[in-house]
Amino acid sequence: MNARRFVAGTALAIAAVIAPGFAPIGASAVTAPQSDAFYKPPAGYAAKAPGTILRSRPVTLAAFAALPQKVQAWQVMFRSTNYAGKPTAAVTTLLRPEDGTPKAVISYQVAEDASAPQCAPSYVMRPAAAPGEAINQAEIAIIDAAVADGFDVSMPDYEGLAGDFGAARQPAYIELDGLRAAEHFAPLGLVGGKATPVALWGYSGGSLASGWGAQLQPRYAPDLNLRGVAVGGFVTNIEQALIKINGGFAAGLVPSALPGILRSTPKLESAIAPYLTAKGKAILAKSGSQCEIANVSQYPFYNVNDYLTVPLAKLLARPAIRRAINGLNLGGTTPKAPLFVYHAINDELIPVAGPDAIVPKYCKAGDSVTYTRDSLSEHAVLAVSGAPAALAWLHARLTGGPVPHGCTTTTVATMALTATAIAQEPEVVTSILTGLAGLPIGPGDF
Repeated sequence: MNARRFVAGTALAIAAVIAPGFAPIGASAVTAPQSDAFYKPPAGYAAKAPGTILRSRPVTLAAFAALPQKVQAWQVMFRSTNYAGKPTAAVTTLLRPEDGTPKAVISYQVAEDASAPQCAPSYVMRPAAAPGEAINQAEIAIIDAAVADGFDVSMPDYEGLAGDFGAARQPAYIELDGLRAAEHFAPLGLVGGKATPVALWGYSGGSLASGWGAQLQPRYAPDLNLRGVAVGGFVTNIEQALIKINGGFAAGLVPSALPGILRSTPKLESAIAPYLTAKGKAILAKSGSQCEIANVSQYPFYNVNDYLTVPLAKLLARPAIRRAINGLNLGGTTPKAPLFVYHAINDELIPVAGPDAIVPKYCKAGDSVTYTRDSLSEHAVLAVSGAPAALAWLHARLTGGPVPHGCTTTTVATMALTATAIAQEPEVVTSILTGLAGLPIGPGDF
């Protein structure tokens, strides 16, 4: 990377701090999924095999809805399976480096954390779309790093066309079928089948989706050559997360997530509905039509107990509700692919008790798990500081590096200062600055 590119990238990276909320000059608004014919499945799609491509189109992506990314990108609709095991259609955004010939693909699950269709990554990552959703849009930086490392990337709308946050199994089906579609999408240049190494990666809400993919891949998509799964801020237990978040500064995540959880879990919805007050029902109706930032800003310190006719603890103790909630959590089956897990001990949103409990369970079943516990970071910080080490681990798995045997659990001060992260950080920073500057993203940047 030459000095001029670095200077240009640094300048635009600084500009990106004030970019959220502002579309680039001349950009036209992108049609929301609810009104975009591309998101309407074609007749007869249900008879197709999972992963079959139904339609595609080239798209432009942008950081913070304002800074176009110079990377080859397409949206692809494909046939998949929903939480009830029925045929459905889903969309993924496929990215290819500007130069080089990719030989592997990473499915990156964005932390959507909302229950409305217009919060899907395929929409919010486009120019002039959802200008206020800066948290989700910031994840394009991590995706840029994976593309710049020479990999194709699939960025699936794993919540489905309706925005079913927290649905059991469905995220796995969609991300795995998205990988199948990627392997069959000619512009990506992938061989497909066992000849193409694939990986899953996600943080926070995206880690829950990736965890489902890791667990269900051996049964649902054994044709995929899944080499590794990286999950950070690892959500393994939805109840733990919602109780931790409830009443705090980010409490708006609770009404943001609940509509999708209830919609995709009819037994839970029918069991809880009689105990919601009129105000509680109104809040869920409104929050289910909004994205993460709107809900977090409108419902700070929201407490579910204020909108129930019985205490939450008593409600959660009911057998029908307990069974339904348990079905939303990870741990029912064991992944076969190696896992890289990273989590902040002092995570203020996702309790470390979740990964602390599930990692030994996976290990007991014979899994290969590399688990790093970070002492100094909190949730948002580790999303950034943990990314270089996660990408380095994925790179090794996808390029034929030896698979770690057995399980290791390590506690560090900060992942940012581990040897693996330090070695990868210059490349990650370069890719981020290159992407924000609107320069070509690919392995030629390094």
